Formats: sequence, structure tokens, C-alpha cells
Amino acid sequence: MSEHNPIELNYNSASSLRAFLESEGLGMRKKYGQNFLINPNTRQALVNALEAEGVQPAAAGEVWEIGPGLGAMTALLLESGYSVRAFEIDPGFSQVLKRLFSAEKGFTLVEGDVMKTWAFQKPAHYLLGNLPYNIAAALLADFIEKGRIFNRMVITVQREVALRMCARANSPDYSSLSVLCATAYTVKPLMLIRGGSFYPKPNVYSMGVLLEKRPGAEACPALFFPLLRSLFGSRRKTVKNNLTGFINSLLGKESGAAAEGICAMVLAGSGLSGKERAEVLEPEVFLQLADLLLENLQTECKHL
Repeated sequence: MSEHNPIELNYNSASSLRAFLESEGLGMRKKYGQNFLINPNTRQALVNALEAEGVQPAAAGEVWEIGPGLGAMTALLLESGYSVRAFEIDPGFSQVLKRLFSAEKGFTLVEGDVMKTWAFQKPAHYLLGNLPYNIAAALLADFIEKGRIFNRMVITVQREVALRMCARANSPDYSSLSVLCATAYTVKPLMLIRGGSFYPKPNVYSMGVLLEKRPGAEACPALFFPLLRSLFGSRRKTVKNNLTGFINSLLGKESGAAAEGICAMVLAGSGLSGKERAEVLEPEVFLQLADLLLENLQTECKHL
């Protein structure tokens, strides 16, 4: 691949992108979940949704871009005045991005798997990304659990993931991901994106989603995240059974009576009977349970 030849890309044309990839000896890798968003109106709508009300892009701070590919969204962000920190896993695409944007003062490229590199980067106010379907839920959960909360995120994910992100309690799509997103952000679906808006054309629909930070989003109780996973871990079990099992895992195998006692006090404090299942509980109930559990565990430990 020449480092000196100028690059001319038509981001709106599948045939043009295919020809470019062939000329550069590059290919699409299924394991990376690579699909280029070739619909210009959708790309512009996603960038527009990122802009904070009353704040000019240049003053809004840096944007993390996940999966820039060949730089279609990167170019729009830079043209709009944003600084961009782009995370790209594909070495070939990274070389193209360097040739396209290395001269741009506001562009930084982070090469490698974003799941392994993001924690070493300075925080940013905003995130935009056409998230690979195979890591979208895990990456969002990782950000939230480790306290990397963005003021605003605009992401494209598989429709099924978007439905889980937006789901309310006692609905079929409600999950631990729904609760995680709801405790850190207000979540709003932006648009349904059909397969024809991408190259290669995926066999699933995608959705654009807007997430805006809630006040105090970083202040989750210490046990909240592991408790949440435990309560949703066996969906057919009641809250009481899952909660008792979780307390046992914390105190040890010989803690049966103590675990049951703590569970009873936590349920009494929350007003739950224990017969409920996780999918009917509102997000704030999980926060309350984590607070009550920590309080009762600390009391129990003083008595040991």
C-alpha cells in the first residue's frame, strides 16, 4: 500500500468502496463486524444528534469514535469542528486513516481492540460509533461498570441490542443491560436503519440510539454491578433465591443461616416479598437492594 498516493473515497457508494478495498489489497473481516454506513443522510443525522444544545462543537470537547473504518463519520466530525480520538482494530484500515487524517490537528488514532485499549485513554465528553454487533453490549457494560460515563453517546447497534437498551421493566427485552443503561443515561431510540444503508448489507436491522448522562451516574453502590448480574443470571428464579445465592457467594458456603437472615432484612427494607423476578423490578430498586445489602453485610461482619 502506498503511503503517498492521495486517497479519494466515495463513502456513499458500495461499488466505489469495494473497488478501493480491492486496489489497496484490503478486505472485510467478519470477526470485526465491519459494515460501512453508506447512507449520507443517516451519517449526518447521527452527527447532528451528538451536538449538545447551545454548545458549539469545537467547544464541546473530544469525541471518541469507535470503529471508524475508512473514516466516513470521522470526516464529518472533523468538518463539524470536533476533535476525534478514533479506535480502530483493523491494521489495514488504520493505515488508511493515517493517510487520510494524520495531518488533522484534532485527530488521534488508537490502534487495536477497543475492549483492551479504551481504559488507557483520557476521558472524553462524547462518544459516537457504529458499534460492531459482537461487542456492543459488552463494551457499553464495560464503560458503565468502570465509571467511564460520557455526557452524550450516539451509537448504532443491532436492533435487538437497542431494544434491550431502551426496554422498561416487565417487558420482554428487559435485561441487566437495560438497567445498566437506565442508571447511567436517559436512553432514546433515534432511527431504524435498514440493511441497505450499509456495505456489506447485513441480514439484520440496526438502530441509532442517543444516550444522555444522568446526574450522579457514577455514584452506584459498591455491590450494584455484581448483584445486578446475579439477579438476572437465573431469570426463572425468584429475587429471594438469587439474592440468597449471591449473599452465600460473598460470605462463603457455610453461611446458610446468616445469608438467609440478611436476605430477609434486605427484602423487608425494600418492600419486596422476594417472590418477584428481576425482570419486573425498576432500575432504582436494584440500586436500593445494593445499598441495603451493603448495610446489612457490614452489620453482620461486626457481629462475627
